[in-house]
Amino acid sequence: MAGLDPDIESRALNLPPGERARLAQRLLASLDEGTDADNEKLWLAEAERRLDALESKSVSGIPAEQVFKDAHTKLR
Repeated sequence: MAGLDPDIESRALNLPPGERARLAQRLLASLDEGTDADNEKLWLAEAERRLDALESKSVSGIPAEQVFKDAHTKLR
């Protein structure tokens, strides 16, 4: 890993498993900052696109009962 301080890496790897897991979670979460708002905008745009398609009748919906029945059949 270029640029990583070997002392930091060594100290992190020598932590007890629970502390390493907490550190890993915090490091991963720090990479995701700001993406929640972006994802929310993308999902909203997709939901609006799908609603428009349903309202314009360019697609037809599938009743929930049928979706659940099909899913149950496939999971058997």
